[in-house]
Amino acid sequence: MEFEVDENELKASGAELLPDGRRGLRIHGWEIESRNRPILNSLHLQQWEHKLQTSHLPEMVFGDSSLVLKHVNSGTKIHFNAFDALTGWKQEALPPVEVPAAAKWKFRSKPFQQVILDYDYTFTTPYCGSETVEINAELRRGATSKQGNCSLYWEECKEEIDVAALASKEPILFYDEVILYEDELADNGVSLLTVKVRVMPSSWFLLLRFWLRVDGALMRLRDTRIHCIFSESTDPIILRESCWRETTFQALSAKGYPSDSAAYNDPSTIVQRLPVIMHKTHKLKLPGNL
Repeated sequence: MEFEVDENELKASGAELLPDGRRGLRIHGWEIESRNRPILNSLHLQQWEHKLQTSHLPEMVFGDSSLVLKHVNSGTKIHFNAFDALTGWKQEALPPVEVPAAAKWKFRSKPFQQVILDYDYTFTTPYCGSETVEINAELRRGATSKQGNCSLYWEECKEEIDVAALASKEPILFYDEVILYEDELADNGVSLLTVKVRVMPSSWFLLLRFWLRVDGALMRLRDTRIHCIFSESTDPIILRESCWRETTFQALSAKGYPSDSAAYNDPSTIVQRLPVIMHKTHKLKLPGNL
């Protein structure tokens, strides 16, 4: 569903749309842009396979789609893309999930050639975003040759994202959802990586979600939430919360929950049924003054 921008609310919040037909806006020094592009063609997929040193990629890779949040003055950039997410999948290299319909899976991609499942066909990724600090031209003039783009520093903390504040009736100035990759696991489930963003007058909030359902076997949910609260007088507060949940269909059935896959199409409705296996919150230590 296409989000319609309210020009009056934008103006009242001191925000403006991005120029040149780009999708997004500028607000409190941040430039937020989303790009939804078609899936990669076969040539680009081959290039990705070569770079990632794999012969396996999801059925649908939206390789040119992205979400970019950049603080212009400081060069702080947090962004999300499929290539970096799949790099994380390749590095984590989880063992393949055992499935009830194992015989079907052996012929997943090439009906006349047996495929040995010796890789993580679910494309599970530990990815929680990409980041860099881009030194702008003015700063670069006075920088030494050793200085250049660098990573951000996230410090583990006990603070939590203020969910109550996010539930307030504040107007939404911008919203979008970007699909990074998707695979229907040969009609035996779903593997989906998406990132959603919404921007309000006081903050921006995003949810990066990896959702996996292997029918009859396993469900896995890896969520990364990032919340940035704007401030005129001090540095903005940026918290990142990572929460991984996972369980088997057998474990759900033992607790009296349905074992039918049809009951688990929407992760947001069943998230509380999945036990937490990892939860961390980090606070961004900002490079210089934002």
